[in-house]
Amino acid sequence: MSKAFTKETDESPDEEEGQPVSPLPPGVKNYITPIGYQRMKDELDQLWKVERPVLVQTITWAASNGDRSENGDYIYGKKRLREIDRRIRFLSKRLENAAVVDPVQRESCDQVFFGATVTVCRQDGAEHIYSIVGVDEADAGRGLISWVSPLARALLKTRADDVVMLHIPGGIEELVVVGVAYRAIRFDD
Repeated sequence: MSKAFTKETDESPDEEEGQPVSPLPPGVKNYITPIGYQRMKDELDQLWKVERPVLVQTITWAASNGDRSENGDYIYGKKRLREIDRRIRFLSKRLENAAVVDPVQRESCDQVFFGATVTVCRQDGAEHIYSIVGVDEADAGRGLISWVSPLARALLKTRADDVVMLHIPGGIEELVVVGVAYRAIRFDD
């Protein structure tokens, strides 16, 4: 049988290997901030309009060199192309199901909802600032927490001076909401 009719790998094209499993419950909207939406759209455009065409050109050139079984440009190019196509499918699905919520629209609100920047005081007196963002934007190290995370769910619908009981593996931690603000979320790279 010719190599042209054999599969290069055993994985099915529908598998989303390497892509994070969605932490969203089924049927729930994928809330996202305008900046997070734009970042994902920019990544999709970069992959689709820049990286993929260049890679396809490289693979075409490598295939024209003859024997593909030991052709590194061809083998690794095809592998990278599958990775790019998988990421493009993932981003397309996420953007298609996204519900963009602009936190700036809620400036006068004093209650915690999606897009809020919340200042909390922990039991040890340390203050921490968290912004509640979409699952695709979350980065706990920078204070960006997903709206489906346990901390965000505990903070939702609270106001300044409310006390929140957060269930953690070591027991329960008491947090005091110090302040609630709505402003554009910043993603400083």
